[in-house]
Amino acid sequence: MTGPQAARVTVDGVSVELPAGASLLDAARAAGAELPALCHDDRLRPAGSCRTCLVRADGRTVAACVTPAAPDATVDTAGEDIRSLRLDAVALIAGALPPYALAADSVSELADVCRALDIEPDEGRSPAAAPSRGRDDTHPYVRLDRDLCIACGRCVRMCADVQGTFALTLTGRGADTVVAPGTGGSWAESECVACGGCVDTCPTGAITQPGPGQGLTSRRPDPGRVRTTCGYCGVGCTLDVVTRDDRVAAVLPARDGAVNQGHACVKGRFSYGYLTSPERLTEPLVRRAGVLTPATWEEAIGVVADGLRDAVENHGPDAVAVISSARATNEENYLVQKFLRTVIGTNNVDNCSRLCHAPSAAGLTASFGRAGGTDSFDDVATADCLLVVGANPVEAHPVVGARLLERALDGATLLVADPRAVGLARHADLHLRPRPGTNVALFHGLAHVLVAEGLTDPAFLGERATGLDALTTLLDAYPPSRVAEITGVPAADITAAARLYGTAERPAILYGLGVTEHLHGTDGVRTLANLPILRGAVGGTGRGFGISPLRGQNNVQGASDMGALPDLLPGYGRVTDPAARARAEAVWGRPVPATPGLRIPEMFEAARDGRLRALWIIGEDVCATDPDSRRVAEALDTCPLVVVDELFLGETARHADVVLPVASWLEKDGTFVNFDRRFQRVRAAVRPPGAARTDFAVVHAVAAALGAGLGCPTPAEALAECGRVAPDFAGLSYARLDREGAVPWPCPSPDRPGEATLYTEEFATPDGRAHLSAAPYLPPGEAPDAAYPLLLVTGRRWAHYNSGSMTRRGGNLLLDTRGRLDLHPEDAARYGVRDGAPVVVDSRHGQARLIARVGPDLAPGQVFCAFHFPGDGVNSLTSEHADTVTSCPEYKVTAVRLSPA
Repeated sequence: MTGPQAARVTVDGVSVELPAGASLLDAARAAGAELPALCHDDRLRPAGSCRTCLVRADGRTVAACVTPAAPDATVDTAGEDIRSLRLDAVALIAGALPPYALAADSVSELADVCRALDIEPDEGRSPAAAPSRGRDDTHPYVRLDRDLCIACGRCVRMCADVQGTFALTLTGRGADTVVAPGTGGSWAESECVACGGCVDTCPTGAITQPGPGQGLTSRRPDPGRVRTTCGYCGVGCTLDVVTRDDRVAAVLPARDGAVNQGHACVKGRFSYGYLTSPERLTEPLVRRAGVLTPATWEEAIGVVADGLRDAVENHGPDAVAVISSARATNEENYLVQKFLRTVIGTNNVDNCSRLCHAPSAAGLTASFGRAGGTDSFDDVATADCLLVVGANPVEAHPVVGARLLERALDGATLLVADPRAVGLARHADLHLRPRPGTNVALFHGLAHVLVAEGLTDPAFLGERATGLDALTTLLDAYPPSRVAEITGVPAADITAAARLYGTAERPAILYGLGVTEHLHGTDGVRTLANLPILRGAVGGTGRGFGISPLRGQNNVQGASDMGALPDLLPGYGRVTDPAARARAEAVWGRPVPATPGLRIPEMFEAARDGRLRALWIIGEDVCATDPDSRRVAEALDTCPLVVVDELFLGETARHADVVLPVASWLEKDGTFVNFDRRFQRVRAAVRPPGAARTDFAVVHAVAAALGAGLGCPTPAEALAECGRVAPDFAGLSYARLDREGAVPWPCPSPDRPGEATLYTEEFATPDGRAHLSAAPYLPPGEAPDAAYPLLLVTGRRWAHYNSGSMTRRGGNLLLDTRGRLDLHPEDAARYGVRDGAPVVVDSRHGQARLIARVGPDLAPGQVFCAFHFPGDGVNSLTSEHADTVTSCPEYKVTAVRLSPA
């Protein structure tokens, strides 16, 4: 049985060649014929319900959107009779709406169609006399005017087929059919996650965004649009920003976006209110007599330069450190590390990947040779078996989560390994719920079954891998029965999951911080990477799509790629490698220190000990996001000079000696690298407020105040220079990115495509082979006891991002108003905690106050909370235990106890 075939079709006398699976609507568009299609959106499966796209095909009258383009078909769209049928269909729909639906200022798709067909508003109907079905204005980002609903179902299908939330439905009968939240209440009380898909697809204006963005959708061209890349999570969604009078009117998902393909989430789509928050920093602040007071840029830069100069002259260059930022652009991160190494003379530079995916870089490099995921998400999204581990992408990476759910609903096997029954776990074919801190044992149990049942690829292992004998010996100690005792996952489920993964034709693994943020996070990454190696499902074999880390922040991959790390130069050359240093020195014209610098936890320790005399923190609220936050604050208060680049006066900035106001991602130019290694452009849509500057400009100013020049005066020149230091980036340029949109690294030459799939010929390890890991399971850093009987896991929720500094300053705060602690009903009863009541959480390190949310998402003995509300004190609970290889904190395992507040 064969699938759809390519077809040549004649439309109004014009012959067009169409790809397999094309419809007659595609044919008409290819021939230049514009047809109305009010129930159709290219992102959705066709419905054919509105009948406004009628055409004549080989003598039959058919709806073009649902009719396949058959080879040699003859299609008539322009005949008077077929045009009349389309006009009647549109007029019938429009005639049922109030006149304002077609008003002169209406920008809806229906209004555009009616203007094109010369259909006028019904002058005989009075808007006041028309029966009203009412409005729903309860949601901060979505408005519903039921009188404009034509029951086309586009919003319902967008919510179900693209977003996967299933929050909307059509209610009523006949002419009274209207869209409504599926829960029956108001929109604000519904399960809507504010992705904006319904707003973007609605053809009539029944569902709109309130405010200046009303009526703006990805369908309509707008001369004020600026194409950029989202600055929230690491997915890398392509967005079009519409501005009015230097203010953002709307942020729209680009339908040709490389990763998001016309979709977005609440953060990228709507969370830009922070731009105009009255709390934005607009001028520098300098601490005088213990108080932060306004200063000029000249004064502030002078204080910074004097402090850095004093630290170097009296204590040496290693008395200075910088924490760079995953929120900053690649070019800013590149400039920061160059400044530290060539102007200050130290490798004391790190970025927040230390707190999240440093184990990914270390583990993937050890296993395969490079510090990034092995395959493009475009390929991963076609897998027939998805193993999602330690991640909740439905909330933390919503566009990825939606595409994975769509794939699962289309028939791919979905396996989820996560302690919580949330997000994709609710749709999984099999949900494994390991105790926090037991990942390595679980992965060995899966590998044991693969090896024992012959579900491996002997040829691949023999030709392209090493370490099999040592791993096989180790796996003898991890049969499913023993792994069940360690992890709490039933042995039968371990076996079943391994068989499903082991028999799939094209399996793929995606994982998140539930794998990395552990005492043995690097071991977790490496032992998880064992699975695609055993299967031969990596390296472009055609038998699977390897393993991909879901990066947490917009540029956490790029910050590390650019060398904002204490032991690695741009492109991951080691500072201890003379050849890597020589390559950088040849470009920079300055010596590069050969000794690795301090990691972020070591910086705080050095500050407390008096060894670190100046710390510059760029775009990271370390007092809110780093573990054991009271000790972090102590380090800042001890350090003689603390400089903070920030948007707001957050927890960290309050401890600073100098606070510099800087631009956000919507106010600067540069590039980001997303979770699957794609370089994409970032472009300024609006100007930063007041005297705020980009981090790029600030670093240049500080260098100049120290009498040094950094070269690369523009971000474009910085990327070009980085390509001369790091061969993997040599083929990248702004001109190329502007032309192609997204280019993955490695990209060593401008005349070669970037490598979306890695290791097609050999792995990047010294011997060219993938390395299996035989690391044994070791227990986590903390364990519950009688005093602290519960295990706390921290993470994210859908409406907020990291410390919440941006998302709490806008409508998102109405969607998620307080920090909550999720716990099982048994634990709630045991500790006298009521749902919705305040609760005190104590650990061995600190105390937090949250609101209890009682439900079945967690197993008894485990609790969960996010860290979006710094005032709750969540990160005063977490410990200083960290990954033994990379110093990544163990956020996922903290022993706590509860009591009613």
